[in-house]
Amino acid sequence: MATLFIDADACPVTRDALALARKSRVPVVVAGNTTQNLERHVRSDDPRSPMEANGGFWVETLAVGVGADAADFAIAERLEPGDIVVTQDIGLASMALGRGAAAIGVRGHVYRKETIDMQLFIRHEEKKVRRAGGRTKGPAAFTHEDRERFRDNLRRLLQVDGALNETDVPG
Repeated sequence: MATLFIDADACPVTRDALALARKSRVPVVVAGNTTQNLERHVRSDDPRSPMEANGGFWVETLAVGVGADAADFAIAERLEPGDIVVTQDIGLASMALGRGAAAIGVRGHVYRKETIDMQLFIRHEEKKVRRAGGRTKGPAAFTHEDRERFRDNLRRLLQVDGALNETDVPG
């Protein structure tokens, strides 16, 4: 069975991803650095281990050190083929694809093996510009349309029937 990994560091769709995982009965690992309260994403009635699983769904929190890519590497080393990763980080998306997992960005972009190298190259070039004192365009504000695209595409990856209602996603 696939596991859904959520790179929760500054992730605006953690609650949406958890709601879809509950609906599809997929286990979840929520990873982030130790400065976050990862438990805030977990409902008190959520099963916390495979032994307590509710039809396949359970959730684990994985707190890692504060290092720059600590959550990324903690997720990457646990990935199995068929798993799914929610991340804003192109580097983690690339590692996921390399391990046979799927990766989706918080705005709903599903990363593909055919295009990930170009995305990594663009990220590298933009970083070079910034290091040289230049400026690059930052991301646009996160929108309701981004959230809907994320939900739709994650639903497809998880093969979930039916849309999420606002009541499915706790506030």
